[in-house]
Amino acid sequence: MANSKKVAFITGANRGIGLQTAQELGKEGFVVVLGVRDPGKGEAALAQLRGQRIEAELVAYDAQRPETDEQVRAYLEKKHGRLDVLVNNAGIAREELFGVPNASTVTQDVLRETFDTNVFAVIRLTQALLPLIKKAPAGRIVNLSSILGSNTLHATAGSPIEKAKAFAYNASKTALNAFTVHLAAELAGTSVKVNSAHPGWVKTELGGPSAPMELADSARTSVRLATLGADGPTGGFFHESAPLPW
Repeated sequence: MANSKKVAFITGANRGIGLQTAQELGKEGFVVVLGVRDPGKGEAALAQLRGQRIEAELVAYDAQRPETDEQVRAYLEKKHGRLDVLVNNAGIAREELFGVPNASTVTQDVLRETFDTNVFAVIRLTQALLPLIKKAPAGRIVNLSSILGSNTLHATAGSPIEKAKAFAYNASKTALNAFTVHLAAELAGTSVKVNSAHPGWVKTELGGPSAPMELADSARTSVRLATLGADGPTGGFFHESAPLPW
């Protein structure tokens, strides 16, 4: 039987920004479904959320295993009948993000692995779940991007990301932003909104210990975009409430 509560599915939700997003959406009254590669490791996250009286569930999802897309879709359809919010949070970086510029040396393997997870898997999963999102009264899709995907800022002398020229990761987020723009345009006139989120530079395994933002603040942008009202934006790129340049 479908749950009357809103349902959010978050990929890469067993730790870091994904888990924080699940926690914050759970506090907003959502049923949060955690997409995790290893359900065994996800049990700790599940217990943490349930300990806060958040209604949480767990389903196996691996961006590198396309067959798990259908497993997630089947689970959500059977258990809930729809999906109100999809947060495409899972992502990887195989380069030193603030190291030596590497466009002339990055390998094909690094490019393929990065794009497979950060772009192609997101598109594939979103396409699989879109019929369920369209069944929601106000579907929301949040793509976890990065300010490092902004070509405008990369081309601007003196910008805060001027020296962050890890090509595979940056280009994957630029491509993800393009997917946001195109999907939002396709869904214009429907109740579904699609936006890209830059969570900030956060102290996570990916962001490292020098990042200025604490994990507790990392979900603000995603939660805002996941809970937009009918008059909210679509096809945008945001950090918290501020639009970012493409």
